[in-house]
Amino acid sequence: MRNHRQALFLSHGGGPLPLLGDDAHEEMVGCLKSITAMTGRPSAIIVVSAHWEENRPAITYGNNPPLIYDYRGFPEEAYKITYPCPGQPLLAHRIATILAEAGIDARLDETRGFDHGLFVPLKIMYPDADIPCVQISLVNSLDAAEHVRIGRALQGLDDHSLLVIGSGFSFHNMKAFFTPEDAAAKAKNESFEAWLLNTCCSTELGEQERMQRLVNWEAAPFARYCHPREEHLLPLHVCYGFSGSAATKSFELRILDRKSSMYLWQIES
Repeated sequence: MRNHRQALFLSHGGGPLPLLGDDAHEEMVGCLKSITAMTGRPSAIIVVSAHWEENRPAITYGNNPPLIYDYRGFPEEAYKITYPCPGQPLLAHRIATILAEAGIDARLDETRGFDHGLFVPLKIMYPDADIPCVQISLVNSLDAAEHVRIGRALQGLDDHSLLVIGSGFSFHNMKAFFTPEDAAAKAKNESFEAWLLNTCCSTELGEQERMQRLVNWEAAPFARYCHPREEHLLPLHVCYGFSGSAATKSFELRILDRKSSMYLWQIES
């Protein structure tokens, strides 16, 4: 029996550091490689990245989108990273069509490239860069329910071997990353992670309750400490909307010396 829907929310770390041998990303690199063994080789990959926001969903439409080095202050090698995966305009057009059918206005973008939310994790997971990729933007309203709806609309895709990736970070407080972790900060981080793990994975939750918890994520313990701005959390909402169930597997790890998590959904047809 083949997987009907397969989605992964991953925590993508700090800029290009996972590709530069940074010790604080060692667990992340190992985790992504282990996940690839579970997901297999998809026919195409759809990535919703925390690093692209538009006033309505935008979808890469190029045959060979360039890379966008959307980070600053790293060694020269960080700007020579390559990941020449092809685009997939036919899939991009199909995505725009099914979003429109769901009442979601979207647009195709022929010039936009792939940002590091795509090429950093995928270079670890699929280093051959031979799987077609399409990237979808967040909506800059940052409305959680809207991103669940986007994910739900993507269920209309009829290729059952697709992989949808939400590329964000389960903890994303930039100030905290540059501050030594004390007991209070650790407790806040771990409290939110415990809530997120339970919300995504508990089979005791009904789907309506799970969705409401995600939509009202700000009510979670220390939510705004862990996400002063929610763009790194919302790719998870798209993954949940696409899957519509509890995550199949969770992965708890430390990235940049903070507790982080990733979630995999594999929904059988």
